[in-house]
Amino acid sequence: MGDAAPLNLVDAHHHLWDLKAHRYPWLQDAVEPNFFLGDYAGIRRDYLPGDYRNDTRHHKVIATVHVEAERARDDQVGETAWLHRQHARHGLPNAVVAHAWFHTPEAEEVLAAQAAWPLVKGIRSKPVTSATPDAPPPRGAGSMHDPQWLRGFSLLEQHGFSWDLRVPYWHLAEAAEVARQFPNTPIVLNHTGFPWNRSAEGIAAWRTAMEELARQPNVHVKISELGLRDLPWTIESNRGVVRDTITIFGMERCMFASNFPVAGLRIGYDALIEAMQQILADFTASERDAFFRRNALNFYRISPPDLQGDKP
Repeated sequence: MGDAAPLNLVDAHHHLWDLKAHRYPWLQDAVEPNFFLGDYAGIRRDYLPGDYRNDTRHHKVIATVHVEAERARDDQVGETAWLHRQHARHGLPNAVVAHAWFHTPEAEEVLAAQAAWPLVKGIRSKPVTSATPDAPPPRGAGSMHDPQWLRGFSLLEQHGFSWDLRVPYWHLAEAAEVARQFPNTPIVLNHTGFPWNRSAEGIAAWRTAMEELARQPNVHVKISELGLRDLPWTIESNRGVVRDTITIFGMERCMFASNFPVAGLRIGYDALIEAMQQILADFTASERDAFFRRNALNFYRISPPDLQGDKP
């Protein structure tokens, strides 16, 4: 690898699921034909702490952040309870990004229930989005323009929650307006804004959208899930996206995240770390430590037992 010294990693985005015990409709029911990586048969199986430990066995992952995995929406607090049991038994995850709809009548009740669990640091609630960049943005229920959705979003601040933002790049201007309206709510963009169109025109549109979002100082970004539908994961295809993101947001607002097991459809964990180290080889040791470890600890307010004296 580019660095001889072993990395201390914080994985800011991964998933776990037990398909035998719980309901995950997207993994157990009809296949989603528009899944962004195409065929996902390879992850329609249990993925438990032991599986994650096996994937990461060659690396020093000191803490992880579990992001809600679309468990049945009538069991969203049940997912949180299950994750706390996994933490008690296996030492991971160390932070939880739970689920709650913002626009439903029970939003306040569900957010309060999630806040009762100590590992919950944030919420991921996916707004309604359009399928393509040229489609008009949705303005109805569940969209980022919905007054009820915005009222639910406003409750994050009172619980001290962050928001994990997951939308394709053509919705980043709308997300920037949400960030501007709620400057005290930390926001982290998932999956590098999904730069799916790698043509010159597509990258230019993605870059413009990222620049608009980055103008809001409360927004951070996970450099994660760079996989493309039906194409291999390569350093050559992803180097520019990674470097552009760091230029736009600054290293202090960027963090490593694996999105395993989903990203495993395109790249192994070892190869992912190797590639990211190569792409970041010319940054200082302190900058790389911020990217791979320190920024996620700060954003998600994680203090792993073995880091109690560490002031990231």
